[in-house]
Amino acid sequence: MSSQHSHSLRFIRFADRPGHFHGYDTLTSVSGRHRHRIRGRTSPPEGMKDRHVHYYEGTTTFNDGHVHHYRGWTGPPIPLPDGSHYHEFSGQTTYDDGHTHYYRGVTSEALS
Repeated sequence: MSSQHSHSLRFIRFADRPGHFHGYDTLTSVSGRHRHRIRGRTSPPEGMKDRHVHYYEGTTTFNDGHVHHYRGWTGPPIPLPDGSHYHEFSGQTTYDDGHTHYYRGVTSEALS
């Protein structure tokens, strides 16, 4: 019996996939008398045009001696009068330094 094993890894390069993306920028809830900023860019869309969502992930800003990680999926598109759209997103950060933070926000309009 061999003690060696292997794994097959697949990396997803979102920048190579067609479609639009959205920026996001929001603050977390206050926990332990501090908060963090969450800022980034979503993946290209997943799903049907009118019901698509976007994946996002990242690391918070460094505050109070630590960071947190986060990830999630946006909600479906919310149309604007000019034909563009945005998405809502919310979630909870990882548990680090004895606590978590919650966040919620809206993305920018679609970018290409």
